[in-house]
Amino acid sequence: MATLPIVYVLNGPNLNLLGLREPEIYGSDTLDDIAGSLEDRARELGLAVDVRQSNHEGHLIDWLHEAGAEGAKAVILNPGGFTHTSVAIHDAVKAIDVPVIEVHLSNPHARESFRRRSFVAPVAKGTIAGFGSLGYLLALDAAARL
Repeated sequence: MATLPIVYVLNGPNLNLLGLREPEIYGSDTLDDIAGSLEDRARELGLAVDVRQSNHEGHLIDWLHEAGAEGAKAVILNPGGFTHTSVAIHDAVKAIDVPVIEVHLSNPHARESFRRRSFVAPVAKGTIAGFGSLGYLLALDAAARL
């Protein structure tokens, strides 16, 4: 049986608290809810997803390297707060030959000024922001078409 193309879905700090943390900003869906929706949509698209979350920058970097080494079809990356601070994640995205789609539940440009700068955006294939959990599905649809 042929192996399905895989899309890594990597989630950064505090995203394990989705559904509890500021639902007026991030929505009421949990990360498990999002993962379930992604798995359902991936099956429809003939893809597999590997959904992961870590509050540790090094884990995200290792997983980006792994996606590159494993020949993933794409990476959907919500770097959370590392979006605005991590040159290391920027460098890891730049170092791999896999398209990375940056996703944010909220619209960082409509929030505090410190959230308006992304270290990931300049090296990502594209960014989807402000559509809540729907953004992940939009990113998966985009990944399928790459």
